[in-house]
Amino acid sequence: MNELLQPAASWGRYPKTRSLPQPIYWSCDPLPDIAGGKKMLPYGMGRSYGDCCLNDEGALVATTGMNRILAFDPETGVIRCEAGACLDDVLKFIVPRGWYLPTTPGTRYITVGGAVANDVHGKNHHHAGTFGRHVRRFELLRSDGRRMICSPQENHEWFAATIGGIGLTGLMTWVEFSLRKIASAMIEMETIKFANLDDFFKISAESDKDFEHTVAWVDCLASGDALGRGIFMRGNHAPASAGPLTAHQPPKLGVPLDFPAVALNTASVKVFNTLYYGRIQERLTKSVLHYGPFFYPLDSIKQWNRIYGRRGFFQYQFVVPFSSDAAAIRDIFRRIARSGQGSFLAVLKTLGDLKSPGLMSFPIPGVTLALDFPNQGERTLQLFDELDRVVLVAGGRFYPAKDARMSPEGYAKSFPQWKKFSEYIDPAFSSSFWRRVTKGLL
Repeated sequence: MNELLQPAASWGRYPKTRSLPQPIYWSCDPLPDIAGGKKMLPYGMGRSYGDCCLNDEGALVATTGMNRILAFDPETGVIRCEAGACLDDVLKFIVPRGWYLPTTPGTRYITVGGAVANDVHGKNHHHAGTFGRHVRRFELLRSDGRRMICSPQENHEWFAATIGGIGLTGLMTWVEFSLRKIASAMIEMETIKFANLDDFFKISAESDKDFEHTVAWVDCLASGDALGRGIFMRGNHAPASAGPLTAHQPPKLGVPLDFPAVALNTASVKVFNTLYYGRIQERLTKSVLHYGPFFYPLDSIKQWNRIYGRRGFFQYQFVVPFSSDAAAIRDIFRRIARSGQGSFLAVLKTLGDLKSPGLMSFPIPGVTLALDFPNQGERTLQLFDELDRVVLVAGGRFYPAKDARMSPEGYAKSFPQWKKFSEYIDPAFSSSFWRRVTKGLL
């Protein structure tokens, strides 16, 4: 079998792995028969940043051919589609009909199955919670051939384990979930320039009630009185008068080749952050824009991950509980600034208290920060070890969908319920992530 293994990578392009691709095309198809005792893992569009979508030396069940919309109720906004359907294709179908996703991550190029398996969240977490909160039911295909309908009422333990279960409980063949009614494809957005972290928290608290979607870009290299300065964006779906119900068009620009490793360094990131922050002249600006650039700004550039070069990059995302002084967030920013390993993609947001039905869901009430770092080898990993200690002391956790290096200790402290979850893992399924974070624990 080894001669049939092919390179497989996630969006972060790290780690490098080899796997056996096994496509599946219909929700009624059986799971592939993998020779040699190799284990399998569902694989959608590979947009996870780390290795939760990878299965080194094993099989990847490629689901994107299993992409049909099976049912839709235009009155209630309930949709059922195969788990390999891409969110972009779902949007092209539902937006002209006056509906939108209940919540969405920062890319529309993931599958519905991936959205459930990672229990993704978005800019409206404080209003809508995670994607799993809007899932009504799904079919789970196990390696012994069993097909289970899972919902809050039926096989509810499997329902909970699969939402946020990173594809390990079996193959979801189809998913039924509820949509959100909209009158226009446009978003009414306000952009606010804030001076530091205190300013961010004040604006965020003021925005949560009246704005469904909130998020901030942060200059993680700023220090002193400007520590945590950035640009806050908040928005609501616009009324019908703002524009028609038209789906977003695919991107036309792209990164044609890998950037050299020296392109992203402390100086270039600092220049970018300064210019990006300085481009906003007014304290507050208002605009109306299409949902595409509001929800998915990076999707406008194809293969933008090439900016980080062939070595790839890490995304480091965590959440820490709310505290009166936000000490952990301040400490994180100070350590990053001192390290000189700043990120020009740093996203800060507060998460609400709407609980997910998923047993292993990432969000907790608190503050989440996501940062991209070029892969500089041991230097970068040492910084992450330093940041890990701050996060764990604060009672925080790390996001498996974005992780490529979390330690078993960090995983166990982030998700103390992992032992209960392990009881639901299909014996024929595994992943590079799972083997890494449970090494020495099982």
